[in-house]
Amino acid sequence: MVKMIVGLGNPGDKYAHTKHNIGFDVLDVIAERLNLTFKRDKTFIADTAADFVNGEKIILVKPVTFMNESGKAVKPLLAYNGLISDDLVVIYDDLDMAVGKLRLRQKGSAGGHNGIKSIIAHLGSQEFKRVKVGIGRPKHGMSVVNHVLGRFDQEDAADAELGIVRAADAVETFIENHDFNQTGNQFNG
Repeated sequence: MVKMIVGLGNPGDKYAHTKHNIGFDVLDVIAERLNLTFKRDKTFIADTAADFVNGEKIILVKPVTFMNESGKAVKPLLAYNGLISDDLVVIYDDLDMAVGKLRLRQKGSAGGHNGIKSIIAHLGSQEFKRVKVGIGRPKHGMSVVNHVLGRFDQEDAADAELGIVRAADAVETFIENHDFNQTGNQFNG
């Protein structure tokens, strides 16, 4: 079996460690644990890293298309690796959940997330696994754009870091047990 784990974010130092890049941050934790290094793949417009875990190939993907075009990288990579949407796990931010909370879902709508909208549009399917990491709602009248493109404040930094680590734990648990529902029961909330 092969699993493709995609973390959503925007490329470039300007966006590093912003709330919208929490998917990239989760993949960085997983890559560090597996001693993997990301390499830029210009053909697929993504930074990728791959290895075998318990005899199963795991492909980590950070699309560098910018968030709103994430599907441009995801669909060709799935096809190239002979995978279907069921082999895909996407990690991304959710502003409707408290900072650091997790929600694993088997499928669903985009819920207003432009990266997920792009993936759904390119795949023609909502049938892929998701790991949503809460980033909370904007505070003090801040716009949604400024909120998601900003970094976590001191008050939320520890919860955000815990969410990133727990999301990496959830993905690794799923890789080991192959049961997304069971993993969700363990990590949701």
